[in-house]
Amino acid sequence: MNATSATEPATPEAKVFRYVRPELNGRSKKVTILGRTDISVAAVQRVSEGGENNLHSHATLDGYWFVLEGRVKFYTTHDELVADLGKYEGILIPRGYPYWFESSGDEDLELLQVEASAAGPGSDMTKDRVDHAPVKQATLDVLTDHGRIPSTNA
Repeated sequence: MNATSATEPATPEAKVFRYVRPELNGRSKKVTILGRTDISVAAVQRVSEGGENNLHSHATLDGYWFVLEGRVKFYTTHDELVADLGKYEGILIPRGYPYWFESSGDEDLELLQVEASAAGPGSDMTKDRVDHAPVKQATLDVLTDHGRIPSTNA
């Protein structure tokens, strides 16, 4: 713990995290947050089927997606295939780029997700999502679990 005076800013602290693969318990997707700062978030998404399967974008977030297990397909507008990725492959989704993804292999998909906000410190990253197509139930369940209720933009 850091004690600071009224004129001294708090000293940042390192945070250790550990990933424990979650049980899906009948759900098609679970997200485990590894860490969060005021400008970034890191998570692992475990997906048995589906994915983030409505077209959406993030106004201020650049996202890195890296396959730890399984296979994934990323798409953009008009369901155009952007990437078909396997273990230890990834993709950068820049802010404003419309995308959706789905698990495409025989085994559960595990994706490392790292996002950073161009909006800067103090922005609300949970309100950054812009949906371009209706949100499917599996995605809505995960968004609700993490306080990331999607916008109504279509």
